[in-house]
Amino acid sequence: MSETPYTGTYYVLPAWNEEIALGNVLADLRTVDPLGHIIVVDDASCDETIKAAESGGACVLPMVTQLGPWGAMQAGMRYAAEKGCWRVITMDSDGQHLPSQIARLTDAMDQTDANVVIGACSERGSFLRKFAWTIMKLFSGISAEDLTSGFRLYDHRAIALLVGEEASYLEHQDMGVLARLLGNGMKVVEVDVEMHPRVSGTSRIFNSWLKVLWYMLQTLLLSVSKRRVERVNLEKYKAASAHD
Repeated sequence: MSETPYTGTYYVLPAWNEEIALGNVLADLRTVDPLGHIIVVDDASCDETIKAAESGGACVLPMVTQLGPWGAMQAGMRYAAEKGCWRVITMDSDGQHLPSQIARLTDAMDQTDANVVIGACSERGSFLRKFAWTIMKLFSGISAEDLTSGFRLYDHRAIALLVGEEASYLEHQDMGVLARLLGNGMKVVEVDVEMHPRVSGTSRIFNSWLKVLWYMLQTLLLSVSKRRVERVNLEKYKAASAHD
């Protein structure tokens, strides 16, 4: 981590061809946090994603080659760490994650002293996604309602761990990231949040059986190699009714 004084919360939004949804996402985020530090990591898009991000007032990190979901996420987290961030909230750029639900994440971290809070919405899962979740839980020994949610809040201790070189070998932020966090004594909790269907485009993974099978092969190998002796059930935080 940089020795720069902590400068608050940063928002990291990886984006790949999200010009349609991104503008509204940024506008909603500005409504919730007008002074927030917003970072859009353009993962080598071939549309007008960068222009949409700049128009929305975000700091844009354009990648010259496609890094994939976790690589783009980590690039944004590294930038935030260099700026001395206190916390990082990661969100999708496709409209699924609602800025109005951010308070649920921050409340959960404040009330539980967690290092990481996952915004969970198990109802959103397609058949392919729920099939993947079931297999991943079985082989990894980590039980969570929403293993693949990218709507997360990380504190500065978790960020310092995840921006390291070892975490760069991961391709996705699900089992690999969770195993690394838990294996290093980080406290991870889940909180229920509302999510919307994506505004445009399709998932990079859960859009065909072939992609899911390849993803599952990679994930299962990682899960078995990192499997914990004791099963881990992530703590569930019940959000205050004020944010319902």
